[in-house]
Amino acid sequence: MSMSSEEETDISESEMEEYADTWYQKLKESYGKEKISGKVYRCPFCPGKKQQAYSFHDLVQHSWGVSTASSRKVNDKGKHLGLSRYLNNDLLRKDSIPMSDEMKTELQPTHHGNDVDEKYAFPWMGIVANLPIEWQDGRYVGKSGSGLRDELTSKGFNPQRVHPLWNYKGHSGKAVVEFENNWNGFANAIKFQKNFESQQQGKRDYLSPPDKGDKLYGWVAKADDYNSSGIIGDYLRKTVDLKSISEVEAEEKRKTNSLVSNLSNTIEAKRRSLMEIESKCNETSMSIKNVMRQRDEMVQEYNEDLQRMAKNAHDQLEKMFKEQEKSKSYFEARRKELELREKELVEREALNDNQRQELHLLKQMNEKAAMEQKKLDESVLVLAEEQKKAKETLRQKNMELQKKLDLKQALELEIERLTGAMQVTKHMGDGQEVKKKLDEIEESLKEKKEELEALEALNQTLVVKQQMASVELNDARKELIDGMKENTSRALISVKRMGELEDLRNNKLGREATLSEGITYLLQQLKASKAKKR
Repeated sequence: MSMSSEEETDISESEMEEYADTWYQKLKESYGKEKISGKVYRCPFCPGKKQQAYSFHDLVQHSWGVSTASSRKVNDKGKHLGLSRYLNNDLLRKDSIPMSDEMKTELQPTHHGNDVDEKYAFPWMGIVANLPIEWQDGRYVGKSGSGLRDELTSKGFNPQRVHPLWNYKGHSGKAVVEFENNWNGFANAIKFQKNFESQQQGKRDYLSPPDKGDKLYGWVAKADDYNSSGIIGDYLRKTVDLKSISEVEAEEKRKTNSLVSNLSNTIEAKRRSLMEIESKCNETSMSIKNVMRQRDEMVQEYNEDLQRMAKNAHDQLEKMFKEQEKSKSYFEARRKELELREKELVEREALNDNQRQELHLLKQMNEKAAMEQKKLDESVLVLAEEQKKAKETLRQKNMELQKKLDLKQALELEIERLTGAMQVTKHMGDGQEVKKKLDEIEESLKEKKEELEALEALNQTLVVKQQMASVELNDARKELIDGMKENTSRALISVKRMGELEDLRNNKLGREATLSEGITYLLQQLKASKAKKR
């Protein structure tokens, strides 16, 4: 359904501007409905007309012609005025419609002798003269530049700005119209001039002697305007230059070639930089792989050492338990032998008091030795438990050391990643956001390096403590085994339960005794007790 088929009511001339704005907004919201194909358009308000297909520029002329025709209804004029604004303000930019050769030919000024070497004010400028002014409060006043700009925009000329020219008397009745600084702006400027010339309101008409009345006159600013001695020439010389079409084209071509060359150089520099970064990334990746391989080898070697230590400790404890069982068997056999002898002596009734007392004393000593052996067994179990706890503590420290090592590796990888990111950021340019991002990466890299240094110091401390604990545990285990070998003979043994011992201190060094020092002290006490009993 065409837009013109919507229900509507008649409007007055005073409401036409508001009505045109309403249809302008509707056309913006329904962008594309006026297009038939790539370069062919239709009028959405004239569905029953004979001509349905327009070029873009024909559709612009159609919309402007209907909006200014006195014979058309006000509704039709308002719709087509909205269409004219939409075509010039929105569709021209959205569809990026180029200026064809035919259009360039069509838009050539009608002045005789015009060619590509004729000088124009650049950026493109138009001049409007004979603006209505009146004397108020001792000076001339006239219409504002924005009002004239809107009026010219509604006619499809799309000026950027309009600058009324003032002198000491006030408004001069003249204004300079500024167009876009491109070929679309040039096309609009030529259309602006041709429109005034077609109504006998061009520059030649303005300079003719007859009375000008209240009509506006307009033309494109050229060399004669630029070099004139009036207010127009003064303004143009301050704001624009003189250039011919060929000079503008040559300058655009030079800028394009320069831009292409600069972009090519930039792309080549970025490509080389990218290759360098890729090479550094590959080197970093290989370094990381080597570090990970070395780490895996260290972990495997450490685990093998830990398993070997655990097996040795287990074998030593098993050997100690076998020695204890052997001692227990010996004392049990000895007890049975003594009981048998006692029974034989009783049966024979040949024992005298001395023999009976000796036998009783021997029996008591044997029982006492058995009790001492039992206490020794309990002490060995306590020592085994202590050794187990020490091993567990060592294992916990090893796990902590492993975690610190993993954290160190993670920090090293993070530092490598941040270093690579910093290198990439340095090659991204010199913008403010890039510098800010680079500063953030450098600050994060500094913090990671400080964390790595602190972690390396802590890791070194843990390694030293772990090695000292491992050495102390092995020395204590060795000394305990050697001491037990000396004291688990068939002689009477006097051992105190370890649970009953008070905390030992190394008075010479003024600190609590280590496990190795405590075991040495207990073995010395055991030897002294054995010597006294002998």
